[in-house]
Amino acid sequence: MSKVGTIVRGIRTGVIKEGDNLIDITVNSVIDASHEENFELQDKDIVAITEAVVGISSGNYCTVDDIAKDIKDKFKSRHIGIINPILSRNRFAVLLSAFARAMDKLTIELSYPSDEVGNDILDKERLRELNIPMSNYIMTKEEYKEKFGDWKHIFTGVNMVDFYRDLCIKENCQVEFIFSNNPESILNYVDEVLCADIHTRKETKKILKDKGATTVLGLDDIMTKSINGSGYNETYGLLGSNRATEEKVKLFPTNCQPLVEEIQKTFKEKTGKTIEVMVYGDGAFKDPVGKIWELADPVVSPGYTKGLEGSPNELKLKYLSDNKYANLKGEELNNAIKNEIKEKIKDLKGSIETQGTTPRRYTDLIGSLCDLTSGSGDKGTPVVLVQNYFKNYSED
Repeated sequence: MSKVGTIVRGIRTGVIKEGDNLIDITVNSVIDASHEENFELQDKDIVAITEAVVGISSGNYCTVDDIAKDIKDKFKSRHIGIINPILSRNRFAVLLSAFARAMDKLTIELSYPSDEVGNDILDKERLRELNIPMSNYIMTKEEYKEKFGDWKHIFTGVNMVDFYRDLCIKENCQVEFIFSNNPESILNYVDEVLCADIHTRKETKKILKDKGATTVLGLDDIMTKSINGSGYNETYGLLGSNRATEEKVKLFPTNCQPLVEEIQKTFKEKTGKTIEVMVYGDGAFKDPVGKIWELADPVVSPGYTKGLEGSPNELKLKYLSDNKYANLKGEELNNAIKNEIKEKIKDLKGSIETQGTTPRRYTDLIGSLCDLTSGSGDKGTPVVLVQNYFKNYSED
């Protein structure tokens, strides 16, 4: 029995800039690493590339002025509502500057006690002590300021309400905040709304349209076409974008499918191996301390090869050992469980033997693994190689 299961390696590529050939960089970096570390590539290995360098290499950027123009063109008035933005200096702050630059006034509705991905906006314990309702209630900026205005986020040390207010003022735009967990609340103030939520955007749009809002758009409706030669994302618009400079954002990458297929083809030509390839963004895991759900991108993987479709179909080894084979030990137990794995049916969904396994999609599981491996800091490994992922306990 092999003693080694899944192997994950962060692959250093050098700093990637706009116009670089990402296909050659990815393939050559992985092959060079295999020579340096003396390992062999195998069929069904996985090579994952972070969405950041895909967007960078393709030059998929737009400016604050580009966004402001698109906003002006798509809304009739110069006073709109913005509902459910996430509390992020990297993800939303530059976008807010653009919205403020386009408008005379913004009314911003923030959910409480936290945003969509778990960033807190106030002291939850104080919220409970004050017995403030979580539904059918609108908290004004004055009430928030009186009761929670001294609160700062545990990680950033920033009060994001004040931070967002200052961004709007800098753009000579009036701003008012309300705090509510009901999307309809914004319609007490405006009838044109930009929905800034990510994963709940479809439901929010429908609620507002059904309640009579005259214009309802989401971040996925902004920058879906080029503005003055800018980058764009026809599917996700501004969703998945993040700060490049104070005046520019990098958009979520486009055309990922042709990229992963070409990388797979190049690996086959150079190594003879069929390598699965994917682009990954946020890994969809939750921080146990800050309670932040790491998924500010609209999807974990915007592009992947066919071999990564589907979900695991796995048996729970602990369950088999503790129940069906509770009387076995050692090699006899090992062989019995190996035979169970070899003879398992193609679809185990609903079977008691699968309880406790993770029925997530392969791309979401692998994306989390890769995001944790590469990190978002200075590791310098925008490419991740995963080996033996599809091998199980029954394979020698």
